[in-house]
Amino acid sequence: MPHFIVQDIEFDFGDDYCDDDGRYKLTSDDEIALRDNALGIWHVDDESELVDKITDVTGWCIKSIDYVPNQPHRLTSYL
Repeated sequence: MPHFIVQDIEFDFGDDYCDDDGRYKLTSDDEIALRDNALGIWHVDDESELVDKITDVTGWCIKSIDYVPNQPHRLTSYL
């Protein structure tokens, strides 16, 4: 199973988020947390599945993504 490191990602937050209490926009902190949680290693069966998997897990469409195959990397290294 290939591993890919997401280095940068931008989600499409153009639509309102709807919950049981009504409609509201995500806060800036929510958007940052979602982005930060999407960075790092993702395990997929094939490279073509990476965007779909992240969208399925987060619930948000992706505007842009920057990723590399698994390798020694600043996001996954330990000090």
